[in-house]
Amino acid sequence: MKLEVEISGLRLRNPVMLAAGILGLSGSLLKRAAEAGAGAIVTKSVGLKPREGYPNPTVVEVECGLLNAMGLPNPGIREFAREIRIAKEGNVPVIVSVFGENAREFATVARQAQDAGADAVELNVSCPHVEEVGEIASNPEAVRQVVRAVRASVGIPIFVKLSPNVADIVEIGRAAEEGGASALVAVNTLRAMAINVDLKEPILAAKIGGLSGSALKPVALRCVYELYGAADVPIVGCGGISSWRDAAEFILAGSVAVQIGTAVAYEGLEVLRQVTKGLQNWLTKQGIRDLREMVGAAHA
Repeated sequence: MKLEVEISGLRLRNPVMLAAGILGLSGSLLKRAAEAGAGAIVTKSVGLKPREGYPNPTVVEVECGLLNAMGLPNPGIREFAREIRIAKEGNVPVIVSVFGENAREFATVARQAQDAGADAVELNVSCPHVEEVGEIASNPEAVRQVVRAVRASVGIPIFVKLSPNVADIVEIGRAAEEGGASALVAVNTLRAMAINVDLKEPILAAKIGGLSGSALKPVALRCVYELYGAADVPIVGCGGISSWRDAAEFILAGSVAVQIGTAVAYEGLEVLRQVTKGLQNWLTKQGIRDLREMVGAAHA
């Protein structure tokens, strides 16, 4: 039974990846995710300079998932380089999520991530609660320019994390591909909010945040389905995946791998191994020897 997948030259022992933003900025915790069975790990988003992020409250649990507005807190890429090296001790591909306020910053951070040992970079052009980053995601030309600048600066694969908060995700995906993207990640969180009825004010300090978890899954699944066939690069599904059935849906929709985030926050790292084992059992029952045979099968 073959669960190994290849994404733009990266070889993953299985298609289950840790999503960005879940285990903070600790290389040792990222290494633990690899030891827990992840096929690859994606770091929390890191920028050119240290950033404090928003004041508390930054996370609130809602009926259908988690709502967060962290504000991209990070120590800056120079300081984070040490954590990348520690994460690589997990012996799985380390994908560094990077952000910037413009194409030049994205390129600079990506290059420094590559120098620190990143196996690939994931461009966070779609954070819904940081205006200067989130605005890029809905502008095809801005996405194209950012990816093109990064492609000119690095020689490692470039994953582009797309936003569900757009009118036409296929248009944005094509722009990313034209800029030189190696793979598309669909999707980041949905713009959302929660209000305290007693205090009569938004709960999050930033007011608007990003919704992740089960409510995001049908939207993310639709995005992957629409991108499949329209894009010539691999698609990685992300959004509300907490079981092997969820992962299987994304694979059938067209993703070659999946990223798990909020479920790790709820269930711990063991969910990574559980999803992988479930996929293996699914393939066995289907009489399928290679996971790649199931990618996009729902389009038949």
